[in-house]
Amino acid sequence: MARKNDQDGIYKRGDSPYWWASYTDTSGCRVRRSTGTEKQREAAALLAKWKLETYRKRNWGEQPERSFEELMVEFLGHAQAVKRPGGYGRDLLATEHLRVSFGGRNLNDITPSSVRDYIKGRRTAGVAPATINRELCVLSAALNYVRRELEWEVSNPVTGRKLREPEGRVRWLTTEEADRLIEEAGREAQAQHLPDFIRLALYTGCRKGEMLGLEWTRVDVVQRLLYLQSENTKTGKRRGVPLNAVAMKALESRADFRAASCPTSRWVFSHADGSPIGDVKKSFATACARAGIENFRIHDLRHTCAAWLVSAGVPLTEVRDLLGHTTVRMTERYAHLAPENVRAAVALLEGDASRFGHVRHWGVDNKQT
Repeated sequence: MARKNDQDGIYKRGDSPYWWASYTDTSGCRVRRSTGTEKQREAAALLAKWKLETYRKRNWGEQPERSFEELMVEFLGHAQAVKRPGGYGRDLLATEHLRVSFGGRNLNDITPSSVRDYIKGRRTAGVAPATINRELCVLSAALNYVRRELEWEVSNPVTGRKLREPEGRVRWLTTEEADRLIEEAGREAQAQHLPDFIRLALYTGCRKGEMLGLEWTRVDVVQRLLYLQSENTKTGKRRGVPLNAVAMKALESRADFRAASCPTSRWVFSHADGSPIGDVKKSFATACARAGIENFRIHDLRHTCAAWLVSAGVPLTEVRDLLGHTTVRMTERYAHLAPENVRAAVALLEGDASRFGHVRHWGVDNKQT
């Protein structure tokens, strides 16, 4: 017996507030897709539109015109359902910027030239290349999605137009500065969690969102590990983060707070009523000012962790795995902090130096001849 959603029509799913549509595509395969609306009449109208387009394409070879708005409705519904890496909120923000230039256009009118104009306009507005690239990546991902999953015959004019990005920012603290920052953070009466937050960031390299969203069920005290699931990380990949003695002390402090104030709270960083702490930006800025540390952001705690590891001789590949970078390229920004690694490599050539005769050692009194 066929299921209800194996027949043409609209239906409800338990995991979505929207109406879903079921119909047969041009190849005879069953398509089930969200209509993106909670209104039954609108959902039925969308299904009728999609079935008509399918009929025209199958019988007459007609390709319906698609608008930028239709594209993004389809893609954002997909992105929200699959929890795309980077976050649904970031996709929405990028869409708002893209709509200023591409809103109301048919997709066939979005050409390489119009993409270049978009880039030029954003750069004139002072937007950083990395931000422009993120916005274009959303447009590119949306176009690739509808081409692959919905069989829309549209081109992708974004391909090959990514801007060159400057080398990433590297701002980090010395151990003395870090100690001073933690000491000043302890003076924040309204943010007693701040010293623990800073310690955990410095000694795990976790991102702010990864820590503020951390639940006790993902803390393994026996194995001394934090477990970050794909939905909790920026890259959408799960990873385990080892805990050293300092990080363990920070978590013990949070556990003591929980036992005394909110025993049933699921959050590692919570208020006394058990609700999760939303941000630490204001108290962190105050602690930095008191410690005399300038031009330092919360994310720079993560940079500091990486810098300390590389300076201690930890291979870049291992730092990459700890921080959860997608490739080692992201981690290479810290390579200059370990010049001894390169020096050791060059020293291997010294055995061949005799082939070139005596090597004179230069001093301050040497003059090149």
